[in-house]
Amino acid sequence: MPTPGDTAPTFTATIGTSDHEPFDLDDYFGGGPIVLAFFPGAFTPPCTNEMVALQDRLAEFEDAGATVLGVSADSPFSQGAFREEHGIEFDLVSDMAREAISAYDVETDIPDLGLHGIANRAVFVLDDEGTVAYRWVADDPTNEPPYDDLLEAVESA
Repeated sequence: MPTPGDTAPTFTATIGTSDHEPFDLDDYFGGGPIVLAFFPGAFTPPCTNEMVALQDRLAEFEDAGATVLGVSADSPFSQGAFREEHGIEFDLVSDMAREAISAYDVETDIPDLGLHGIANRAVFVLDDEGTVAYRWVADDPTNEPPYDDLLEAVESA
């Protein structure tokens, strides 16, 4: 799992819309800090709470020069519907191939819900050059990240 000071793993995936737009993390470096918010699954209560909380603070992250990205193993269609239903304006990345989930070593299972190989809730802040500046990983995937700490990490990146 990448730690602060490590070079951030790059990956390709699909933007969560019905248009299946390609996504390449490399395209985002050089444009300010990046917040990679991994989440287990769209439309679940804790994930909805987290993505809505990030949306509620989006202006603060953008004022600090950051790009916010949500990442899950959900299909692009599911993520597109999730974005639309909850008014999420930042991109959600569909990592159905689990390339990012594997590269960031955040794969988990929630057997009680029949979920396997999904992303644990975790947030990485990457600086402008692609170095991990901050990492938070949930001990329990129902926990939400410390949003004030994330914003502080972005402002320091």
